[in-house]
Amino acid sequence: MLELKDIYFSIEKNDEEVHLIDDASLKINPGHFMAIVGPSGCGKTTLLKLIAGLNVESKGNLYWNGRDLSEEGDLEPSEIGYVPQFSIAYELLTVEESVRSAIRLRVRGQGRAAFHDLLEKVLEDTGLTAIRGRPVRVLSGGQRRRLSLALELVTNPVLLLCDEVTSGLDPKSEQEVVKLLHQLSRDAGRIVINVTHSLANLDLYDSVLVLHEGKVVYHGQPRALEHYFSVTIAEDIYPRLAKRESSDWAQSWKKHRANYYEALDSAAQAVPQTAAVPQDGTITLSSAMPGFFVQFMTLLIRRWKLFLRDGGQLFLQIAILIGFPVLVVIFALDGIEPIKSLSESIAANPIEEANQQAEIFKNHLKTGGLISGLIMFQVILLTLMASNNSAREIAGERQIYEKERFGGLNPLSYLASKVAFLGFLVLVQSVWMAIFVQNICHLPTEDFGMHLALLLAVNAAMTAICLGISAMSKTAEQSSLLSVYLVGFQLPLSGAVLALPNYVEWITRPFISAYWAWSGGVSSLDSRTLSAVDNVVDTSLQASWLCLLVLCIHFAVGMFVAYVGVKKNRCL
Repeated sequence: MLELKDIYFSIEKNDEEVHLIDDASLKINPGHFMAIVGPSGCGKTTLLKLIAGLNVESKGNLYWNGRDLSEEGDLEPSEIGYVPQFSIAYELLTVEESVRSAIRLRVRGQGRAAFHDLLEKVLEDTGLTAIRGRPVRVLSGGQRRRLSLALELVTNPVLLLCDEVTSGLDPKSEQEVVKLLHQLSRDAGRIVINVTHSLANLDLYDSVLVLHEGKVVYHGQPRALEHYFSVTIAEDIYPRLAKRESSDWAQSWKKHRANYYEALDSAAQAVPQTAAVPQDGTITLSSAMPGFFVQFMTLLIRRWKLFLRDGGQLFLQIAILIGFPVLVVIFALDGIEPIKSLSESIAANPIEEANQQAEIFKNHLKTGGLISGLIMFQVILLTLMASNNSAREIAGERQIYEKERFGGLNPLSYLASKVAFLGFLVLVQSVWMAIFVQNICHLPTEDFGMHLALLLAVNAAMTAICLGISAMSKTAEQSSLLSVYLVGFQLPLSGAVLALPNYVEWITRPFISAYWAWSGGVSSLDSRTLSAVDNVVDTSLQASWLCLLVLCIHFAVGMFVAYVGVKKNRCL
């Protein structure tokens, strides 16, 4: 049994306490199908989230089978299913792949036969067997709602909470979904609660809870609604509520609720129940979640499927991978001139010697500027790749992540899967950039390994930082914009093109990844080339090992921010 006793949920508004839920008390028997209805803004979704544990009550207690959830902790993720208003699933996966993924993320290892049995049962119970191979993107609204239910039924939850799952559906589809929810409530004592604004199909519910301005004003059988509110049809209830103060309605309900609850209890005795799973035990679910590695591998495999099926993103990645290194070498098509020195020839007279010195200085300026520019161009293009890699990686699927996290997904498994996927992109991009440019341009580096390590480090650092931005952002658009701004400021604040004032330089330099990658790359050049670069740059250079260390620190900071972002609670 689910019981709410004197529940309040309040927020501060204009320095005043506002009760969104005001003294809500009710009981719901096992095997019960209840609708929560009421005018817009009356607190329906707020109450549902209180039951789910997404909101924390300001006062009062919630009980599940006599256990005080307020004191003893929420239900286990496997015991509760929460279906949001709009379908949350990956558009590029099929129905079956979506359900398979949900099982692997939420159900501890059952063996191949049990896994298959559970998959088939969930698809059959939700009427999805016939369309199991269809991509999510082609599903109708009703089919999407069924899929949302299927993703929650993989753990056989004892409490299923649905928030406006019939919103926007045509009458036929709405009735089909409500009938499905009614059927699910008959499985082994499962409680199903559906928040809805619609007053159609109320006869399919065991009880209806009416809220008005956060107060419970009715909870009883649907057939008694018209009589209680003195209306001829259910659709007239909302206008009727507006004619009296909500406090009056609440007081009236408290006087009469005992009789209505007695009728509910009597009706509950006649509700037939069916077994939730086969009695032979082929599908025995554990409340324990799958381990870190299972969730990690499931997420990583799913991410690669999505990547390979997204034609636009795949084309963009290939175009960037090929095009960006080509952009770098275009600026060196004429070749890099060897560094000249006065000792290479002996001048016959002072005039010739002065001409030679001028020619050598000109050679140093041209060659040093070209090499410095090529290294910086490599660095900036890799930071652009990094931004494209991860700016939308978490923010773009935040709703799905929050839903799966509520269902028991380990945030570390999720973040690790992102690191593994993005790490492969970083490795391919950086190695290809370094090798392609080196083979065409022949940069005179003393230590190509260090140069490669610096390019890897700057790409990894910026990917991690943009991943952190993505994890902290509210929307994918906001994350993309912030990441683009961050990359845009890298070049001017690096000091590699235009020298910055000393006080600005020392303030910004520690945070500019492009500076450290460029500085370390230049420092890895041979001594003659490094001397030529010194003639064209006003910014001090740092040792390559120090630059690599700083970039590793940037990477660590980005990952820490990303971890904080995925741990941060967000509302579904």
